[in-house]
Amino acid sequence: MTTLTMQKTARVTPALRLAKRMSRLGTETAFEVLVRARALEAQGKSIIHLEIGEPDFDTPANIIEAASTALHKGWTHYGPSPGLPELRQTIADYVSRTRNVKVAPEEVVVVPGGKPIMFYVITALAEEGDEVIYPNPGFPIYESMINFVGAKAVPIQLREELDFRLDVNELASKITGNTRLIILNSPHNPTGGVLTRKDVLDIAAAIGDRDIMVLSDEIYSRLLFEGEPFSIMSVDDFKDRTILLDGFSKTYAMTGWRMGYGVMRADLATQVARLQTNAVSCTASFTQMAGVEALKGDQSAVDKMRDEFKRRRDYMVERLNRIKGFSCRMPKGAFYVFPNITKTGWQSKKLADALLEQAGVAGLSGTSFGAFGEGYLRFSVANSMENIQKALDRIEEWTKENL
Repeated sequence: MTTLTMQKTARVTPALRLAKRMSRLGTETAFEVLVRARALEAQGKSIIHLEIGEPDFDTPANIIEAASTALHKGWTHYGPSPGLPELRQTIADYVSRTRNVKVAPEEVVVVPGGKPIMFYVITALAEEGDEVIYPNPGFPIYESMINFVGAKAVPIQLREELDFRLDVNELASKITGNTRLIILNSPHNPTGGVLTRKDVLDIAAAIGDRDIMVLSDEIYSRLLFEGEPFSIMSVDDFKDRTILLDGFSKTYAMTGWRMGYGVMRADLATQVARLQTNAVSCTASFTQMAGVEALKGDQSAVDKMRDEFKRRRDYMVERLNRIKGFSCRMPKGAFYVFPNITKTGWQSKKLADALLEQAGVAGLSGTSFGAFGEGYLRFSVANSMENIQKALDRIEEWTKENL
């Protein structure tokens, strides 16, 4: 063997050198727990899945048919980065009607899922030295993206005694001259909390006429169990300072279709579309044609799904409140419950792990949603009533043996 051959054989793969910004990027724990749960199932263990945030219903048949028709008609090519004109117009009409504002199609950007709007908007607006206020506990990608772009993440705690609404006075105290963006989410993931109309008006008053943008995540707006949704976009003088995030995944059981949208002032929409061009080019054309049908077609499947989630929510909250160490408020929207487990004496992550590994129930630690989630677990009601009953039986039995 020659010296050159020996050198080639001895060479090892160098350590991966990542950009420093990657160390600031977080994750979504639900998918990590799903992987662990699937691994346990592969070993023969029975697992009931209450961890993942997606409807357990099929996409309505009329939407599937619209997608199939679109495929056969040749909607299989690139489309404009901001979205197909027909869907942008449909979304503009829908938002105009539901938020009582005038929206033009030029103010709409269609994206593959809801997260790209978070990614693009935070990237476009926030930079080092800027502050972004976000709900905590809250959807983990908010904090992840704020940190990723180098801005300062400023949490506003959602408190159980306020039914997991934010304290507007506390919010006002966190607004500074460096505040660039405020993120709102109602109905809220993970708690199911809902901002009242008064809350939204008071938040708008706290912001006043300052040059602060609001990212209003309203992805669960159609899954509201009581009252009517009210968007800060509907408040006088806030339309041009609001980025509305909504989509099809939760409302129409279309999580795997990957389609969401943002509504924002036209000049910002142009910049967000530029980011889309650089990232993924565009959203799939045939799914966008299905989106037109989703918004224009029969809505009875949405109402049926919401009513079923409400039925499961009522049952789960009542059962949780009878389990030793657990207490649970009644969520007003979305499809989660967020029980307080402080009286168990266990930390959230440890308890979630134990319930998965020992009881066969997959849920999420409240700390998956930020530091203020300690003392809570999140369970999804997006599973059959039969499985929810079994899960609660298992949790109750586990607590009798371990608490």
